Amino acid sequence: METVIVTQIKSSIGIKKGQKLTLAALGLRKTGQQRKHTLTPQVKGMIYDVQHLVRVEKA
Repeated sequence: METVIVTQIKSSIGIKKGQKLTLAALGLRKTGQQRKHTLTPQVKGMIYDVQHLVRVEKA
């Protein structure tokens, strides 16, 4: 499986509750924070939901 680094680039202030929960599920709480994830269909879906708030890079 491919590994990706997900970085939060925008604040979660003022976004929908579901999107905040998705960021939390990805392990992101602060702007600039990074997490490494294996790219599964579930993670792809979470990234798609918050794509305007995160940056994704191959690890």
